[in-house]
Amino acid sequence: MTASVTPLPTAIGLVEGYIEQLGKGMPAPFDAMVDRHGQLRPGWPALLSCLDALGAPGRFRQQEDLKGLLAENGVIFNMHDEHQGRSWRLDPLPWVIQPGQWQTLEAGLVQRSRLFNAIYHDLYGPRTLFDAGLLPTQALLASTDFLLPAHGAHPADRAPINYHGVDVILDRDGRWRVVGDRLQAPSGTGFALENRILMARALPQMYRNAPLKRLASFLDAHHRTLTVLAYQHRDNPTVVLLSPGPQSPRYFEHAYLANYLNIALVQGQDLVVRESQLWLRTLGGLKPVDVVLRHCRDAECDPLELNGDSAIGVPGLLQAARTQGVALSNALGVGVLESEALTSYLPALCEHLLGEPLKLTAATADTASATMPVFDETLSTLSPATFNLRCFVARTPKSVTAPKATDEDYQVLPGGLGWLGEPGSPSLQSPVVKDVWVTADSAQPHVSQLKQARGPVVVTRDSEDLPSRVAECLYWLGRYGERLDSRARLLREALMRLMEYDQDDIADQVLDELLLALDLCDPKRADAAPPQGFGPKRAALLTQFDGRDPRALQPLFSQLLHNARSVRDHLGDDSWRVVHQLRQQFDAFDPNIDTSAARRACEGVFAQLAGFFGLCNETMPHHFGWRFMDIGRFLDRALGLLTLLKLTLNARPERRSALWEVVLATTDNFTAYRRRYRSELHPAAIIDLLLFDETNPRSVGYMLKRLHKQVERLPGSATPYRNAERRLLIQANAALHLADIDRLSHVNDTPEAQQALVQLLDELLAPLNALSDAISHSHFSHVERARLLVSVEVAP
Repeated sequence: MTASVTPLPTAIGLVEGYIEQLGKGMPAPFDAMVDRHGQLRPGWPALLSCLDALGAPGRFRQQEDLKGLLAENGVIFNMHDEHQGRSWRLDPLPWVIQPGQWQTLEAGLVQRSRLFNAIYHDLYGPRTLFDAGLLPTQALLASTDFLLPAHGAHPADRAPINYHGVDVILDRDGRWRVVGDRLQAPSGTGFALENRILMARALPQMYRNAPLKRLASFLDAHHRTLTVLAYQHRDNPTVVLLSPGPQSPRYFEHAYLANYLNIALVQGQDLVVRESQLWLRTLGGLKPVDVVLRHCRDAECDPLELNGDSAIGVPGLLQAARTQGVALSNALGVGVLESEALTSYLPALCEHLLGEPLKLTAATADTASATMPVFDETLSTLSPATFNLRCFVARTPKSVTAPKATDEDYQVLPGGLGWLGEPGSPSLQSPVVKDVWVTADSAQPHVSQLKQARGPVVVTRDSEDLPSRVAECLYWLGRYGERLDSRARLLREALMRLMEYDQDDIADQVLDELLLALDLCDPKRADAAPPQGFGPKRAALLTQFDGRDPRALQPLFSQLLHNARSVRDHLGDDSWRVVHQLRQQFDAFDPNIDTSAARRACEGVFAQLAGFFGLCNETMPHHFGWRFMDIGRFLDRALGLLTLLKLTLNARPERRSALWEVVLATTDNFTAYRRRYRSELHPAAIIDLLLFDETNPRSVGYMLKRLHKQVERLPGSATPYRNAERRLLIQANAALHLADIDRLSHVNDTPEAQQALVQLLDELLAPLNALSDAISHSHFSHVERARLLVSVEVAP
């Protein structure tokens, strides 16, 4: 490698140091950016000029933008683990692949997919390749990925592999070499697409001027292929993406792809097999599923015939596929083709089955990798490094039922997922990824996610096809959001009282009641009294910021975040950004936080929650999913208010006056009360405002009215009989509407009135506490809806 270079003048600063590093190793391996004469390869100069013109500070700002976009969009591995979950660093310099180099790789990828389809047909069919000695019989038959129940389960006239991931590297001579195949659940497409979108946003000028091939047309064709796979309902098939759930480190991609492809994201518990047909459990009952794009490993897909310990599969799925009750994107049993034992047999298999020499050979232990430039963390210098590339091959829509596939029946994503690491290293462990740019002769047109319709569509506005699990997650998203809001408000009020501890004895007395409301009693005392003294009280309150108490702010937010991630594809982008901002706020909590900062943190929490639910109200269609979230919010709000009112009534008489003020403040009714009644505290007026005034969104009367309206519009409500949740709401409304208001107006004067109010609160709490179980039983129990055994005619 020579040290002379003739790049564009503005790129000299970045390239000279890089070429000097390449010259240290002799003989020099192939480098993706610089040829053996020290010249920049085609496609690289313009990118380097653009990045060099930004300077290190400008590039660092762009890197921060990329990092922020990754976090805002929820791009994270191990989403279920708040401590180990992480994102990656997206290098601003893409991996550039020239057309000729790409054509070589593309041809080899297509041939590999054709070959693996042919091997599968024989392996789970006549098995002639074993008799011919062309397969490692013992290694394959002993493999846990060889699924004997899958023998003969896939139609001979259908391709068993419709989506194929292939991991490749460039070797030191610039040749493509294969390091692995991904057939069971080929992941990475969503990450590759997200990288491309983020590059376009963070570096728009560089992206806009680059003549590169776009990715969207490949995904559009893949979606059409999925729909063509359907055995039934070919005009309007139901396609779902089967995910292991939020515990999967790739769950972000599953939600992202489902949203991009406009298909339902489901988990095993959302599906059921009945009479060899796969069905989706929805709010409206069972809905037939025609095609499954699965992102679960083979053996985990069916605990009935495969791995009996699987908790993420669907019992009977293999039988449904066997009888054509559902089509799978990739057939069950393809995992055995990922075996390394098969690698050395592939050249002979290709000659035997396709009559062609194998175009892509496998990398070996002594294969030396080519190099590629990557920025350091400060984005000031470039250094050579080794990268892996995951490519994706898919069948074209017209070829799904073709008797014999040709090269024209496949398409390759023009790009892929590139990651830093030694050959074959896991992508999830890489700290740096690259967008992969396949250059074209001219700029390619933008492809919209919204396509021109190819036929009529049945317009629908309900959401009875919403999976019951999704509705349940939205319900608990509402409940935990309101629970977090209520606790943050109570904690803010307690912290304010703590700050006045040495100034007002009453503040200390009220603080004790707030510590009781927060259930922060002293466990060392037999009477479970609040901690005594400023120091212990302060310490008890600040435990709500260190996450050790399961009722503290952080654990409550973790529950909210878990449910939000489970319905990621149902939340708008702006709503999700608020969730990200909340997470940033919680991540920034300092265990040694002072009282004033803690108070401000509480205010930030409920302000962000108001923004989140406000955006949900403005952007989510007001159908069943939104209704369940709304029910969860107002049910928890009503229970919290009733509990707080009961605590106030049970407090010592000398503390009640100050506690009524706390009730107004924590329910955000202080301003409304003062506008009506000036500065005097009248318990009867407060009770009217918080219990009976249906124009006040924070009153029990308003909440019951809203809950009744939402429950009346849930699935199954149009029946002649009232279900349990409707009866419970009628019971709560009756208790409120039949209350003796005249008697309650003397709550501040007579014990009888106080006792009557306590009784009313209990009569409201009982049905509302039971309402949650009733809703869960009616809508979230994941069973088919009960059917009447006799017809019932309702008089007009």
